[in-house]
Amino acid sequence: MSRLPTLEEIRKAPKVLLHDHLDGGLRPETIVDLARDCGHTLPATDPGELAAWFRAAANSGSLERYLETFAHTVGVMQSRESLVRVAAECAQDLADDGVVYAEVRYAPELHTSGGLMLDQVVEAVLEGFRLGSSGPDGRPRIRVGTLLTAMRHQARSMEIAELAVRYRDLGVVGFDIAGAEAGYPPTRHLDAFEFLQRENAHFTIHAGEGFGLPSIWQALQWCGADRLGHGVRIIDDITVSGDGEAKLGRLAAYVRDKRVPLEMCPTSNLQTGAASSIAEHPIGLLRSLHFRVTVNTDNRLMSGTSVSQEFAALVGAFGYDWDDLQWFTVNAMKSAFIPFDERLALINGMIKPGFAQLKWRP
Repeated sequence: MSRLPTLEEIRKAPKVLLHDHLDGGLRPETIVDLARDCGHTLPATDPGELAAWFRAAANSGSLERYLETFAHTVGVMQSRESLVRVAAECAQDLADDGVVYAEVRYAPELHTSGGLMLDQVVEAVLEGFRLGSSGPDGRPRIRVGTLLTAMRHQARSMEIAELAVRYRDLGVVGFDIAGAEAGYPPTRHLDAFEFLQRENAHFTIHAGEGFGLPSIWQALQWCGADRLGHGVRIIDDITVSGDGEAKLGRLAAYVRDKRVPLEMCPTSNLQTGAASSIAEHPIGLLRSLHFRVTVNTDNRLMSGTSVSQEFAALVGAFGYDWDDLQWFTVNAMKSAFIPFDERLALINGMIKPGFAQLKWRP
């Protein structure tokens, strides 16, 4: 098929999402409703104007303005009812975009100022995902697993790791740490990662987004991460000669050889300065070198994006075809934190047949 996939066609493809923040994907109208109910003051009360404000703040280049956006989303997610609603709508929105499997992360410790206990936060989000994953006919449209995130500048990572293990048979599929990388290396949370390894639990670490190769090295070689959240700075360990030949440093070679999944979020990476355009994003080189790259959204509200839009942007920048998009999708499904047989069933039962139908559509 010579014609490149269009955005509308991509929306019909069965997609997989591994890196998406619950508090970064709210519907603007939901934020307005919840803010009115809880008395939270917003920069705008018209949903359209509020959505534009979020995107402008995220694109401003100001870390302070970017972080302010989360003060408004987290600020309205402090009750059981709000968490159930936000999680249900998240599942619905992802399913509407053609996502068949998603892992959505959030930090339970950020949702307790209204009096909820950590367990209550987790149970509310799980209930929301359960409610939002089924269509009007009651049949499941999407499977959502949750990742519990600890904030790397706080000291509750062991508590959150224990929470993740406690709920791992109920819908929590893994653990994550997030927050500013500089000054807060993942090794500060080594006890939590060692606990998770002893419990045979899965975890990913935000690394190689804002700090570079040392954070990637620590996440893998000290902490034992299964995946890298972003990992875009692995490009710093690759040298491309004038004739286009790429030479991998030892860390980059290790990441490729070990098939370490990279949870890349192209639009978000532009906002944080990792690349100046999609066409210059390291994902192009990393895909050509056959790293295990996956395509993700990070914060759908702040980036004004979806998985389909991220794929469409890559098609426009790199000329990717259906085979490329299937490659990214299978990579993601292989790297999910659910059992092998369940991953295989989704690959062979939904993803490959879905892409085959689209590839050969006239």
